[in-house]
Amino acid sequence: MTARALNPVDVSDSTLYTEDKWREPFAQLRAEAPVSWRADSPYGGYWSVATHDLIQQVELDPATYSSQTGNITIAEGVAGSEFPNFIAMDPPRHTEQRRVVAAAFTPSQMLQRERQVRERTKELLDALPVGETFCWVNQVAVPLTIGMLAIVLDFPWEERDSLRKWSDMASNVSPEVMTEEYTQKFFAEMGIMLARFDALLEERRVQPPADDLLSRMVHSEAMGNLTAIEKIANIALLIVGGNDTTRNSMGGLVEALHKYPDQLERLRADRSLISNASQEIVRWQSPVTHMRRTLTKDAELGGQSLKAGEKIVLWYISGNRDESVFADAERYDVARANARRHVGFGHGIHRCVGARLAEIQLDTLIEELLNRNWQVVPQAAPTRLASPFLHGFTAMPVQISAG
Repeated sequence: MTARALNPVDVSDSTLYTEDKWREPFAQLRAEAPVSWRADSPYGGYWSVATHDLIQQVELDPATYSSQTGNITIAEGVAGSEFPNFIAMDPPRHTEQRRVVAAAFTPSQMLQRERQVRERTKELLDALPVGETFCWVNQVAVPLTIGMLAIVLDFPWEERDSLRKWSDMASNVSPEVMTEEYTQKFFAEMGIMLARFDALLEERRVQPPADDLLSRMVHSEAMGNLTAIEKIANIALLIVGGNDTTRNSMGGLVEALHKYPDQLERLRADRSLISNASQEIVRWQSPVTHMRRTLTKDAELGGQSLKAGEKIVLWYISGNRDESVFADAERYDVARANARRHVGFGHGIHRCVGARLAEIQLDTLIEELLNRNWQVVPQAAPTRLASPFLHGFTAMPVQISAG
């Protein structure tokens, strides 16, 4: 039996991301061991898939690489518990439940959302303190994404700050989630979330079906009678997916345009590049660092022999830096011809159902910054999220320079 290609670096170590030192380890893996095994980590042994083509290959074979057998992150869930939402399912259940959620993201729905995004973005940017230092994360990225999430869920506006708290807790991937103390705290908070959403779902159950997402869920055969833990898992998924990824891309946009100021000038000169610039920031930032699958049977991938039951981690952050697909991949290039080939939204049956809404939010933010002729200038190094799962920021002090 051929010896396994071993990963010399535990790329699940969150300090790689807080210290922004992840590029070199993944470049080495792409060049020398695109599929590699790491026996020891806080999350146990795992395979890493580091190249764009092999990530897509795994995503297109859910029969071999399951989302349902095990968790969708490198961690085994809180204290090893299952979290059965539709992204953590395989067909046919995944297909049935995804269809319910996807109905809230149709082209006609997105036209309405686009108007709402435009209105909220203008209002928020108009209130920013030009010439003064403020936190881009807390005053722009979070309120924009949480506000949109409240609208999509038709969640009480005055309670929207709860969505951020639940999102941050549900997306936490770290060794602490496997402790008994965290487990108790987690399920207590998720219980509060469930009680609030149960009340909202019951309000909609007695009303005629409507277009909002909660109404679609409660009136559907696939999601109308979920168990308590299934409701917690699906609500948490919608909150995280509708918030964290777009929030982190908005932070990445500031960092990218600061590092590559010529790209802001290109956008000012040619606004037809705005949509492509949004795709490129999802590639460049990679707001979801990884997704995980579990092998249902023995398989061969990238010259390696994988065994049933082993976890395999798809490092989107590495696939999006794959030089064989994206020339000069480290550069943020608003005119990149193949920016849409990124795997930042996933690939195959699990591609992000809300991707279009994320694009609208990013397009609108870029356009409104251009309308004001603003440059967002970092005033200090950002504080980066301590997570191997989401790639983002907890604080980013900036000033707006007009003109």
